[in-house]
Amino acid sequence: MTITDTLAKSRGDLENKLRNLLAKPVFLIELDAFALPCGCKGVTINARGIQYDDIEIFEEHVNKYLKETSEDLEVEPSFLFARLVPGTAEVASLNSRILCNRCYMDFARGTGKMPRPDIYILNFTRRE
Repeated sequence: MTITDTLAKSRGDLENKLRNLLAKPVFLIELDAFALPCGCKGVTINARGIQYDDIEIFEEHVNKYLKETSEDLEVEPSFLFARLVPGTAEVASLNSRILCNRCYMDFARGTGKMPRPDIYILNFTRRE
């Protein structure tokens, strides 16, 4: 299976799980793998139809589904988060990121589920 086939399958599988969980139309517009100049890498899944309340109420399930998707794509699910459209309750994307040392330190200093107004943390695994 090619990387694009794997991405397409993972996107569709996660979309179906979220539609069934939330019992409403959810669209995962795009799933991208990335590598940033800082050293972070991972996947971003652009979403439509998911609200902040959905993530908060069904956090355990969303976290599980996003972890499974990350593992299917061979991305360590140590930092999972939802990015919100600023000033709204709309989820713009679901993200799984392997943090570089600098970004890890930025997030490790934060506290709570929302270290910034546009980020809702689903999972943050601290390093030893």
